[in-house]
Amino acid sequence: MIECYALENDRLVSCESDLAQVILVIAPDDGEKSLLTERYLIDEHTLNSALDPDEIARLEKEPGHVAVIFKIPLRYDPENLEFTVSSIGLFLFTGRLVLVAPESIGPFSGKAFNQLRNIPDVMLKILSHYIGHYLEHLQVIDRISDELADKISSSMENKYLLHLFALEKSLVYYLNALSSNGILLEKLRKCNDLAGFNGEDQELLEDIIIENNQSFKHAKMYSNILSSMMDARVSIVNNNLNILMKKLTIITIAIMVPTFVVSAFSMNVTIPLQKHDYAFWIIMFIAFTAMFGFLFLWRPKK
Repeated sequence: MIECYALENDRLVSCESDLAQVILVIAPDDGEKSLLTERYLIDEHTLNSALDPDEIARLEKEPGHVAVIFKIPLRYDPENLEFTVSSIGLFLFTGRLVLVAPESIGPFSGKAFNQLRNIPDVMLKILSHYIGHYLEHLQVIDRISDELADKISSSMENKYLLHLFALEKSLVYYLNALSSNGILLEKLRKCNDLAGFNGEDQELLEDIIIENNQSFKHAKMYSNILSSMMDARVSIVNNNLNILMKKLTIITIAIMVPTFVVSAFSMNVTIPLQKHDYAFWIIMFIAFTAMFGFLFLWRPKK
């Protein structure tokens, strides 16, 4: 799907394709890829890299434009608690930006896209927009990990531990993506004349670099916390299971004691009290006394 936008009154608005200054291509099919390679002379390999989730962030100078591959966070799976990353391609021409993304990021509205000065500024605002997504996802990961920690304290299942493993795996992906983005942004800062950045664009780029570094530090902190607490949480689950087995064992033995008393008086031989009028109640009293006596003796040992 292709969406076209133009700069009007410092904002991006939808327009016809012949007036487009920003072209957003979402999950392009083969026909749309051919259009990009033929009309805009975008390298086919670079275009495929823009949609490859395993591609690293990088900056390339192509004939007539600058190609930027940037790592972005995708929408997470709330059932499996998986946070994944992918890539987008930003192809900056003189007076035009072609954005190839695996999913829609529109509409270009809100605080992040206010006061757009030029096309390079649009590209930087898009990068800032996605770094903001990293921070939002990291906050969600922090809240989810706290909720899982509370559930693990009383759980005897592996389900919540598997969710924690998924979060830890997601943080590893985020760390790699943010580190790769950091190298790209530093390269952009050193080669800002390549992209045609002015003074204000350079200041915005500095802010983006700071936000990316903050995101990386947050992701590293959360990853260290999850890693350091994982063994303790596994031990908690095992300890909860041991406590349950201990309780079941005590209950089983407590039931066996009165069962032994009743069984002893149920033998088909001559036994005491067999002609007593209150034999049943006496036997039941002995059985329950033996059970409570067992529980009383084991209570100090917890």
